[in-house]
Amino acid sequence: QVHLVESGGGLVQAGGSLTLSCADSGGFLSVYMMGWFRQAPGKEREFVAAISRSGGTTDYADSVKGRFTISIDNAKNTVFLQMNRLKPEDTAVYYCAASSSPIWPLWRDSQYDNWGQGTQATVSS
Repeated sequence: QVHLVESGGGLVQAGGSLTLSCADSGGFLSVYMMGWFRQAPGKEREFVAAISRSGGTTDYADSVKGRFTISIDNAKNTVFLQMNRLKPEDTAVYYCAASSSPIWPLWRDSQYDNWGQGTQATVSS
């Protein structure tokens, strides 16, 4: 059974970096695709990045391309989101999500079966 727990959020100045982690206590046994989404106050949840369990497929939102990197460590059952050159508009609660089957498109949140509780990332100007 998939159980996702995010960590790594915090407060950082604009231009700084944060690394978010998402661990699956279920051991990735039922995971095919992992994604990161975020939700800012007063806004809808939006896609950030996704990666296949093999790591061979990745996708990014245009707003984070070149600044964020998603990666996966199957030995640790963990997905990471390295966020560089952060901007105040990146401030949001970041959620990890997992799909137990092949999905398309990767940015559609309804495609994901399981979600973490979220971790807050705040970027000050």
